[in-house]
Amino acid sequence: MLNMDGRVIQERSTSNMWNYKGHPVTEVSDMPNGTIGFVYKITNRETREWYIGKKSLYSTLTKPPLKGMKRKRKVTGESKWKEYQSSNKEVQKWLNVDKNILYYCSSKKELTHRETSVQFKLDVLQDEFALNSSILGKFFPGEITL
Repeated sequence: MLNMDGRVIQERSTSNMWNYKGHPVTEVSDMPNGTIGFVYKITNRETREWYIGKKSLYSTLTKPPLKGMKRKRKVTGESKWKEYQSSNKEVQKWLNVDKNILYYCSSKKELTHRETSVQFKLDVLQDEFALNSSILGKFFPGEITL
């Protein structure tokens, strides 16, 4: 974008912002109650390549026992979902992206089910623009002939 003097103006990047049906999602409170994670699609605006994945909103850390105790402690906290940009190394390098939440999920099983369902429906193993290299680590491109 150019200003009146012809100089380039840096556009505000929304690449770090998640969206759901066109609305920005910046806090857990923007999501339905009981949401533990979401299924997403990240699209590279320049190459049109895309990736389908899932992200949990909470992570559990195992900490050492307190002094005098034997049992390790489990601490649950909010994950870094706001900054998250996929487990795929190629997708992590992308700068100009659309980050869209497709489904909110209320259990880990629902999260995995919806992710794999979307991956199969969008045929991520056959689509030339999809960067998913497998589904559930069990289905790979070239192994399925239709």
